Amino acid sequence: PTQDKAKAGTSKKLFSLQARSLRPSLQPGTIAIVLAGVHKGKRVVVLKQLGTGLLLITGPYKVNGCPLRRINQRYLIATSTKLDVSGVKVPAKIDDSYFKRAKTDTKKPAKKEGDIFESKKEEYKASDERKADQADIDKQVLAVIKNNPEATLLKNYLRHSFGLSKGQFPHQL
Repeated sequence: PTQDKAKAGTSKKLFSLQARSLRPSLQPGTIAIVLAGVHKGKRVVVLKQLGTGLLLITGPYKVNGCPLRRINQRYLIATSTKLDVSGVKVPAKIDDSYFKRAKTDTKKPAKKEGDIFESKKEEYKASDERKADQADIDKQVLAVIKNNPEATLLKNYLRHSFGLSKGQFPHQL
């Protein structure tokens, strides 16, 4: 035989059957720092873990401009600051399929006469449904922040982005 048989007891697990572990420091309610992407350096609130293992986070949008997003836990640094988000009701419809973009027509348009710089790429616009969901979750998270004894400090903490000062080193934090 040219191929070895697979050892007994080994099989490829389907992705949907794999267990997804969450870092213990990134429990729901933890304030984390985003390390990559458009919102890098922003402090965000972790809401829950989604089915694919990605985390659902929010800024809240009214505080620092970070909307509801899903992000891999590798791109987050957990801080010691925590909020009690047990009262925040995240709708069941907000899952991985909620964040999939609508497919556009994949056919190439016919060649047009004129300048190539006239055509512009369509920018993403949030739907009214997403805006309503964002406002609802923001209201709930802001209520949790307001109930915190250090509400103004916490709001300012979330508003400012993370950065190192002169003489400050990441390995000493």
